[in-house]
Amino acid sequence: MSEHPDQRSPQEWRAILSPEQFRILREKGTEAPGSGKFDKHQPSSGVYTCAGCEAPLYEATHKFSSGCGWPAYFDSIPGAVTRREDRAFGMARTEIVCSNCGGHLGHVFKGEGHATPTDERHCVNSISLNFADGDKVEKGE
Repeated sequence: MSEHPDQRSPQEWRAILSPEQFRILREKGTEAPGSGKFDKHQPSSGVYTCAGCEAPLYEATHKFSSGCGWPAYFDSIPGAVTRREDRAFGMARTEIVCSNCGGHLGHVFKGEGHATPTDERHCVNSISLNFADGDKVEKGE
């Protein structure tokens, strides 16, 4: 049994996610660098939410320009993101997933020297996110 509250089956996820969202969120895929809608998105307020379950993940004020080709955040909303060891591709990385549904967001890197409060870079796939600023919701697709 998964440790996440949202326990939808793969069939239920396929019914609500696009094929590309399913590949990334549920099968741990990655979008091409520079291709995501939120890479250069720099709002002054609002919240980035999980594209699968709409759980709030990142405040707009957490986002910074890292030049990596994916949206970058120096921190998440407390408790919103779960870290897991990822040893795929012969290297040790830290995967980040939505704490509510377990959807794959990307990876977190530490100690890269970014001038942020945490010296962390949450490297997130745009397609894993939606953005809500007041009444308007933007999707990362």
